[in-house]
Amino acid sequence: MSVIAEFRIPSADFELGRILHIEGITSIELENLVPIGEATVPLFWIHNSTRGSFVDAVKRHPTVNDASEVDVFEDRTLFTLDWDANQDHLFRGIRETEGQLLSATGTPESWAFELRFPDHTALSEFTTRCEDAQISLEVARVYNPTEPEAGPWHGLTGPQREAITLAVEMGYYDIPRGCTTKELADELEISDQAVTERLRRAIGALVTYTLIPSEDDT
Repeated sequence: MSVIAEFRIPSADFELGRILHIEGITSIELENLVPIGEATVPLFWIHNSTRGSFVDAVKRHPTVNDASEVDVFEDRTLFTLDWDANQDHLFRGIRETEGQLLSATGTPESWAFELRFPDHTALSEFTTRCEDAQISLEVARVYNPTEPEAGPWHGLTGPQREAITLAVEMGYYDIPRGCTTKELADELEISDQAVTERLRRAIGALVTYTLIPSEDDT
């Protein structure tokens, strides 16, 4: 049975954290990891207005080939990073233990990761690999998403849970709609695009952890 683990990891303990350790950045949210050939290219959001200096600083890192803007919104910018995850012990450990990255949010000091593993054995192997690579893991929570005693959140992160709960309360899913994403964004004090992304991810997590059977169930 699959298991989900939430970790906090110092930014200085893994390669991507060191690459994105840029002064003035308040937070970074990993959007996705896109495999391109043998490389793994991350897409991530930064949540302030220093995008010009951010790109310049990231490009100066010796392991980065390139960094560029993908989308720009009022309060945040989506970037892509040409960087090989195989050079990062953390991401190599995730891949080699068949882990799935559900969410990752970072600051200059530390990152919060939510990872899904096929079973507890794979999770144990991942933590051992991190210890061998001198990566400090602070475990916040470990649970089986399909078990009732695992808690009620079914893989939702805090922001996702907040967004989808508010959407239901304000009638976003009613017919006709009781509110717009713009109204939800105003309540949450984030952008319209950010609300859409959080709702998309929240629905994906709920379907994955409640409706799609695991291999043990088939």
